[in-house]
Amino acid sequence: MRYQNTVLGDLLKVLPRRRFAASVERHKGDRCIKGFSSWDHLVTLICAQLGGLSSLREVQAVWNAQAVHHYHLGTGLIRRSTLSDANRRRPSAIFAETFAALSELADGALPRHGSEILRLIDATPIPLTSLHQWADWNGRTRGLKAHVVYDPDVDRPVRLEITSATVNDVVAGRRQPIEPGGTYVFDKAYVDYAWWRQLHDAGCGFVTRPKSNVRLCRLALRPVSEHDRQQAGIESDWIVDLDSQQRARLPILLRCIILRREDGRLLTILSNDIGRPAAEIAALYRKRWQIELLFRWIKQHLKIRRFLGRSENAIRLQNFCRDDRLPAHCRPQQPVEPARPALC
Repeated sequence: MRYQNTVLGDLLKVLPRRRFAASVERHKGDRCIKGFSSWDHLVTLICAQLGGLSSLREVQAVWNAQAVHHYHLGTGLIRRSTLSDANRRRPSAIFAETFAALSELADGALPRHGSEILRLIDATPIPLTSLHQWADWNGRTRGLKAHVVYDPDVDRPVRLEITSATVNDVVAGRRQPIEPGGTYVFDKAYVDYAWWRQLHDAGCGFVTRPKSNVRLCRLALRPVSEHDRQQAGIESDWIVDLDSQQRARLPILLRCIILRREDGRLLTILSNDIGRPAAEIAALYRKRWQIELLFRWIKQHLKIRRFLGRSENAIRLQNFCRDDRLPAHCRPQQPVEPARPALC
């Protein structure tokens, strides 16, 4: 009888095996764990996520029961202790680079609307219990944090980084490579004037919200068309710069656009894009809601009932294997709560 691939085998076909092998070699992923390669590890964790398996014993039983398919998957039998050791010791960077490689493949396969590079940046917590005693407490959540760079035009995450919950959003955000000529949209957690200047110097635009204590100096009032006022709720459009104490850190002109939301509240937006119409800048910030919908979709559908290890590295590995399955499933809704800065 002719052999037919399993569903798991068909899914694994998209994985770039050569790039995966190069990543394993670069990070010496197979140096310390003999007889259980990084490929075995990746396939096992993906199978556990797809099957909703919640313990090492269950993974071992289900996986070894399908031994007839192991040869075609390029894997073999596993032991619970070996999988536990691999979860604790294998570098998570291998799985992070695999996620990035799959994201690049998705970029080439999905249709793109327009040529502009648009990136949304945000972070979401990964709560952990008191069983994970190493997990840091940031005042609201004990656990880790997932930092995501998202492309709303093709509904795909571009980059993913998992850090401690105490790492500030902007610290992880400014570690991401800057794509020259792109437009970056983020909320007020990413206020870093030195990073904003790097974006500006690279020819990038940014759209964000200022914190309430930011003091801006009004330089010129731009006219607002009746169309922008009625359709986008634009109240005013100012050319501004920072006050004299902060101007040396960000010596560029900014747009300060104040619009009225449907609920009557005011929303203040800052951007370094001087030429784009105010309504288009407001629409760019509204797109930021798509990444919030992505986080909600992940938590509702890509569930992890129980972690297969208690170490930080094990949890990182399992989250990367879960997020390798991220689909295009987000649509824009309402923007987030506004904040208005002091103007001098």
